[in-house]
Amino acid sequence: ILKEPDLGTTIAIAAMVMIVLLVSGLRWLYFIGTGLAGAAGVTVLIMNSEYQMKRIIGWLDPWSDPIGMGYQPIQSLYALGSGGFWGMGIGNSRQKLGFLPEQNTDFIFAIIGEELGFIGAAFIVLMFILLFWRGYKIASRCPDMFGTLLATGITTSLGIQAFLNLGVVTNTLPVTGIALPFLSYGGSSLLMSMGVVGVLLNISRYHK
Repeated sequence: ILKEPDLGTTIAIAAMVMIVLLVSGLRWLYFIGTGLAGAAGVTVLIMNSEYQMKRIIGWLDPWSDPIGMGYQPIQSLYALGSGGFWGMGIGNSRQKLGFLPEQNTDFIFAIIGEELGFIGAAFIVLMFILLFWRGYKIASRCPDMFGTLLATGITTSLGIQAFLNLGVVTNTLPVTGIALPFLSYGGSSLLMSMGVVGVLLNISRYHK
């Protein structure tokens, strides 16, 4: 995945694996040591990649390159800001009319914020928090370690995807190209997300 190159997905998978290992009993010393080594490795990769460095600069200061690497973050913030508290109404987004690239996939949350406002965006975030809380609760109540680790992996996978996507849309994180589970356009992503949630629901039938 890293050789594609797709650094964002690589980081997401590595984070998920580390959390599953931590739940399985990995010592905190190993967790912290591996995390620091991984962070150093990512830093080196970014510093040796002109494209990745441009993304970082575009994230830190989008206006330094408003028609290049800073274009998507700026247009995304325009969309979120235009929505205000109540939004412009369903179907009334202006940014989706060719201004915001990937508006139906990676940046769908920006369009939701523009059309449904702070209320709609906050509702989406709340639903994700509820999903993750219930997922980890299922994992904690599972009677066997395999079920615990499986539920943890499923919940963490969806959680990391949502966290990275929302971070990108709000320019809290650099652009990574991670889709928002259940909401971004794409049949295969939706099918897999629904499938793993089905497995999670099956695990919830067996609890302590």
